[in-house]
Amino acid sequence: MTLKRVNVSSGSVYEPIIGFSRAVRIGNIVAVGGTTAGSGGKKAAVGDPAAQTRATLEVIAKALADAGASLKDVIRTRVYLVDVSHWEEVGRVHGEFFGDIRPASSMLEVSGFIDPDWLVEIEALRWCRTQRLRG
Repeated sequence: MTLKRVNVSSGSVYEPIIGFSRAVRIGNIVAVGGTTAGSGGKKAAVGDPAAQTRATLEVIAKALADAGASLKDVIRTRVYLVDVSHWEEVGRVHGEFFGDIRPASSMLEVSGFIDPDWLVEIEALRWCRTQRLRG
């Protein structure tokens, strides 16, 4: 049996250049790729890691919804920071979105992103034992 594949775009100018989708749904799995506050094509909250995290998680929530899923089924996040000293303010915003859901999560420091104004990048994985996705 071949499972239907759904690719979700966020409008990022990098999607066609690099050859990726914001999110991909196959069966019960929705994977959301590395997402930043600039993933929709416009920069957001330059210099403010907490506001960038909020904007990033809003892009992720929309990508999940476009794939027929939601934040409440996310089982894994990865948070990448260019400055690990921002962990607490970024973590607090992550907690606003995931405090009751509590997915497995990692927070890692990286040397930088494609755009030097990006301070935070987040990935998410949604999986559910039953087929609760729309579409």
